[in-house]
Amino acid sequence: MTAALPVLILLTSLVPSIATFFLREDQRGWRNGLSVGGSIVKLALVAFMLSEVAAGAVYETRLALAPGLFLLLQVDALALLFVTLSAFLWLLTNIYAIAYLGDGPNLSRFFGFFSLCVFATTGIAFSGTLISFFVFYEILTLSTWPLVVHKGDPKSLRAGAVYLAYALPASVALLVAIVWLESQTGPIEFDLPADLRRHDDATLRAIFVLFVAGLGVKAALVPLHGWLPGAMAAPAPVSALLHAVAVVKAGAFGIVRVIYDVFGPDLVADLGLGLPLAVLASFTILYGSARALAQTEIKPRLAFSTVSQVSYIVLGAALAGPVATIGGLVHLVHQGLMKITLFFCAGVFAERAGAERIDDLDGIGRHMPWTATAFTVGALGMMGVPPIAGFVSKWHLGLGGLEVGAPWVVAVLAGSALLNALYFLPLVYRMWFLDRPAPEAPLERPVALIAPAVVTATAALLAGLFAATAFSPLGWATLIAERFYFP
Repeated sequence: MTAALPVLILLTSLVPSIATFFLREDQRGWRNGLSVGGSIVKLALVAFMLSEVAAGAVYETRLALAPGLFLLLQVDALALLFVTLSAFLWLLTNIYAIAYLGDGPNLSRFFGFFSLCVFATTGIAFSGTLISFFVFYEILTLSTWPLVVHKGDPKSLRAGAVYLAYALPASVALLVAIVWLESQTGPIEFDLPADLRRHDDATLRAIFVLFVAGLGVKAALVPLHGWLPGAMAAPAPVSALLHAVAVVKAGAFGIVRVIYDVFGPDLVADLGLGLPLAVLASFTILYGSARALAQTEIKPRLAFSTVSQVSYIVLGAALAGPVATIGGLVHLVHQGLMKITLFFCAGVFAERAGAERIDDLDGIGRHMPWTATAFTVGALGMMGVPPIAGFVSKWHLGLGGLEVGAPWVVAVLAGSALLNALYFLPLVYRMWFLDRPAPEAPLERPVALIAPAVVTATAALLAGLFAATAFSPLGWATLIAERFYFP
């Protein structure tokens, strides 16, 4: 059973994906049942594994692909942090997508690739070798492209082309890095990292740069972020998935794996690689916030906010101190909860009230109080206002910067918080303090469209209020950091 659980969890996404592709468009009940049912089973299996992994249980499966080549599925505390987030948000995004898309066209194709995307994300989290990681990473690229172009209009097709123009060269860089490294070390397993110190420093630096280039596209590090704002042409459920669960998180997660499970934080520091990566992440944080401030439409503003916020994860990993690591890892979860809330709400505003521009939000809080409240919680959390989850992340990143002798990190966080306030507070002000004519019919319908944002906003608040508990995101990130630094 221990060996089978990772496979079973993968199948909860893969089986619904394959089956959905064969459904007719009018088989809505089957399609929705497969998607929601698979996400419920997945969440239940992941919940079972949490206490087991916390107690030290090991879940490992090797699947032969060819002689001498295998997929290694391995569940450690870091993998489970990512998978728990994706399982929880996949369920809510499924419910939201069903309500949002209604009886639209090509839904069997949409939900088939939607589930396949989550399958790939889960595989990335469970990967125990670089080759396993690369296989699932490529499946993620290929399964998200049809979601980006789902509408089939010129804007969507152009966004899809830009996405591939960034993603495919990044895949080449990642593959070259893997082959180059393993040609010198042999296959690398994350729980048994190779001793890289006996290799040439210049070669290791070049390989590390290739890893960052290959993973940095999905993580939206500047200047590799250009595909992300254009991907907002996709439907709101896809935007939520890309920004909170799948693509950008896969890139950031991969960088964490490379630093801690391939090179090791000590070697990264000795090679002089941690500081440049931390500076790049800091620049991305400030650049993304500045670009968000210039946007006049809601979704592009949220897209550039993602460019900024995901780099908090990279910054924590690059600083390579215990407290900074905790801050970066917990932000992987906290950013997901807050950002998916914001995109859920943006989709509701556009779908139910026709509000796509920032000035369309005037007075909307009076007529859509649940959605506007959820958006406000997400926005304040992104700014780092206590006691919402974002404050916990940024507090630990600031302390982590001081711990490793990098006080400039505090200035970066303060500057980002100021910019966040400048681009989020006007939206909150417009929603609650300006006037809007009363609508002819209630706007917050159906419940399935509104409830997911309320749930994720509540989760973001609870993650901050109960951060001190063992099974909070912060408690779990602390467990991971302890196993990294004090095995």
